[in-house]
Amino acid sequence: MSRPLQIFSRARLAAMAAAMSLALAACNGQGSDVSARARQPLSPQMLSLMSEKDMAPPSPILVRVFKEESELEVWKTKSDGTYALLKTYPICRWSGELGPKVKIGDRQAPEGFYTITPGLMNPNSSYYLSINTGFPNAFDKSYGRTGEFLMIHGDCSSAGCYAMTDEQIAEIFALARESFAGGQRSFQIQAMPFRMTPQNMARHRNNPNMAFWRNLKQGYDHFEVTRQEPKVDVCGRQYVFDAQAPLGQSFNPAAACPSYTVPPAIASAVSAKQRADDAKMAELAPNTPVAPVRTGRDGGMNPIFLAKLNGEENSTARLAYGSSSVPAFDPANVRPPKSDAEIAASTPAAANRPTALAARPGAPEVAATAPGTLPATTANDAVRRQTQTASADSGAAQASVLMGATPIVSPGGFGQ
Repeated sequence: MSRPLQIFSRARLAAMAAAMSLALAACNGQGSDVSARARQPLSPQMLSLMSEKDMAPPSPILVRVFKEESELEVWKTKSDGTYALLKTYPICRWSGELGPKVKIGDRQAPEGFYTITPGLMNPNSSYYLSINTGFPNAFDKSYGRTGEFLMIHGDCSSAGCYAMTDEQIAEIFALARESFAGGQRSFQIQAMPFRMTPQNMARHRNNPNMAFWRNLKQGYDHFEVTRQEPKVDVCGRQYVFDAQAPLGQSFNPAAACPSYTVPPAIASAVSAKQRADDAKMAELAPNTPVAPVRTGRDGGMNPIFLAKLNGEENSTARLAYGSSSVPAFDPANVRPPKSDAEIAASTPAAANRPTALAARPGAPEVAATAPGTLPATTANDAVRRQTQTASADSGAAQASVLMGATPIVSPGGFGQ
């Protein structure tokens, strides 16, 4: 293609993107407000932070989410091509409990490895802005898991999602937008139950999801030792990372894994880390109380937001996130997680169930166990707007057009 024709083609695509963006905004009845939200530039503070960390707005990103800590991390590549932590965001609200999402209606936030393409970015969300996690992925589908529109979004209200404040999701959305504009075709979300440290693994050693979590930890370890986005495949109904299939063979989620290889340098580093972690976990276990296995939990909220809701100060938490104030949100529209006592009172039948339940489908070692369904917290059903999550974010199915510093349209960018 000649250069003049190439320029014309890009200009035409940009015009198409603009027209489609306006059409989608009009269909959602939000007009220019939607476009303004999706186009918000990165703040001078964020640009300064990137510069300090040897990063640039167009460079690739990677996102890690930790339920138990109620934190979301954005990582970004430096000039040498390795990922480094850019910023940690306190999560305003997530729903469910530790463990994977199994079926639609279980109000569980997902766990696993998800690939985010431009088509999963939704500027038309009723929850300010949102990023569709892409649940269910190939791993989830191999276990027959169901659900849709599982998002990272604003509004601090969750029914199976990871909810941020509007201010936070605007910045995260902009970081992703600029990376797509810079040429990144997709970025990875690693959704974990907690940070996969020996201490946390020892605390949760008796959890029926442990086999599944050990599989997630393999990918966590690949990223920890390489500081590169791990290549993710699924075979034998489990994740494999940085795996290279023999010539002529491929990875099939429902079939046994082929005799794949992992680059020796990565395999050696990961193996050394896992041996050290296992030894530390064995050392800690005798003196580490086991975290209770609870069902019907009401999710979590970062302490920085809980303190705000309770009219308390939490200076330590604020400083941990590099801010002198809590990210703006409307406490009147936010319901904190119910305590165990409140859950027991509202669902007495669930409170009488034994705590050591059979693992949900998804733990490779116990997949044959009778399928379990997470009990819904009925009190949650009355929460403002939470029961509307699927319809509120249905615009993601129509999808979006991303416009960064350089307008872009990628395959699938208009729908999914």
